[in-house]
Amino acid sequence: MQQFIDFISDNQQLILSYSVKILVALIILYVGRWLSKNLTRMLEKALLSRKVDKAVVSFLGGIIQTAIMVLFILIALSQVGIQTASFIAMLGAAGLAVALALQGSLSNFASGVLIILFRPFKAGDYVDTAGVSGTVEKIEIFQTILRSVDNKRIIVPNSQITGGAIVNYSAEATRRVDLVVGISYGSDLRKAKLILEQLVKADGRILAEPDPLIAVGALADSSVNLIVRSWVNAADYWPVYWSLLENIKLSFDEQGIEIPFPQMDVHLKKETNP
Repeated sequence: MQQFIDFISDNQQLILSYSVKILVALIILYVGRWLSKNLTRMLEKALLSRKVDKAVVSFLGGIIQTAIMVLFILIALSQVGIQTASFIAMLGAAGLAVALALQGSLSNFASGVLIILFRPFKAGDYVDTAGVSGTVEKIEIFQTILRSVDNKRIIVPNSQITGGAIVNYSAEATRRVDLVVGISYGSDLRKAKLILEQLVKADGRILAEPDPLIAVGALADSSVNLIVRSWVNAADYWPVYWSLLENIKLSFDEQGIEIPFPQMDVHLKKETNP
């Protein structure tokens, strides 16, 4: 016991110095813990206010909170005199190894965050991306799940989505229905245009504004091509498209307007023996 007292007496200054360093290190850890929690909370509120997916917000919050705490732990260790260069080197090597091993997953994760932040589409939108088409069912951290029109589930890695073009058919409230209808050169052009105008006006799903357009689009080799352009609500696009095609065919048949189709004439020549 006397030896311990003597040791303290002889090293009083050193012990006091280390005690102060340890106290400062504990304060640094406390500040780091407080700062990490508050910064994470602020970030989560900001992301949630932008309607970012809660799972992604929680995941990002955990990463940021851990990173801040690691930083303050290194500062605290440095404060008490522990060399942190080796720790930093080890963390860097470990991080590099993990990044190389999970390169594809990290790319998908980053792409998923970009999709959720910039919102090129949302759940329920019909999109064409990464070579596939379907209705977006769920946007996850590493992948996006689509449902095709024939009820197939399509799982697309997020990096493939952000790495290519995205066509969102549901982004706008209205869409334009474009049809090209060919009539024969012998048919009455004015009559054909009048029939098309009547069909467009008769369909209540077609919007009055912008005005529908019916015009001659091209004088082709075997037909006069008429273009029919009309605007509809996005949900009515395919029903109007199919309905117009059917009604045009039936009306042209009734009114004697010929729709040309590829034909081949075969001429047989009979040779007579001399």
